[in-house]
Amino acid sequence: MGGITSLVAAFGLSAASGLNAYIPLLIVGLTARFTDWITLAPPFDMLTNEWVLGALMVLLGIEFFADKIPVVDNLNDAIQTFVRPAAGAILFASEAHVITALHPAIALILGLLVAFGVHATKATARPLVTVATGGVGNPVISTVEDVASIGITITALLAPFLLLIAFVLLLVIAYRLWRGKKLAAATADTAPPPNPPLNWPQ
Repeated sequence: MGGITSLVAAFGLSAASGLNAYIPLLIVGLTARFTDWITLAPPFDMLTNEWVLGALMVLLGIEFFADKIPVVDNLNDAIQTFVRPAAGAILFASEAHVITALHPAIALILGLLVAFGVHATKATARPLVTVATGGVGNPVISTVEDVASIGITITALLAPFLLLIAFVLLLVIAYRLWRGKKLAAATADTAPPPNPPLNWPQ
């Protein structure tokens, strides 16, 4: 995995941590322990320790159910405000090829910021989902987030260039939406006022 793809993978893993802290940590730990796809440099190789992996499985089980119960999921998000950014920072810095090119402190900060940004979006949207659906939509949204976290993590490890393509496409779509809104607003401002109604003499 080369420089650009490693950097993209690091951002992808951090983003996945913003959705669920334990899924990417567990997948990375298991992948490093049982395959040769990635190699974790010390001290991040602690993720491959059987006790650490076991603890991550237990925490993931708790997170899985807590995040699908209305009100409890909001409390869980408040707690995860500290956990998810920390997980994102660890995963970003754990990318061995990136850590040699970036100062460890910079890598940790970047990972923390990315994970926190995703987590903040998730935590802000969840109460709106609760109100809009009466709590019925919470398990569905949570499951989608878990699947997305798994998908992003696996893609970051196996095909990070796909994340780069997806990111570029999102930027293009966002730019076109922004430009369309701007043009619509400009057209509305320059449109002539409607003709006043005719007052016919009585």
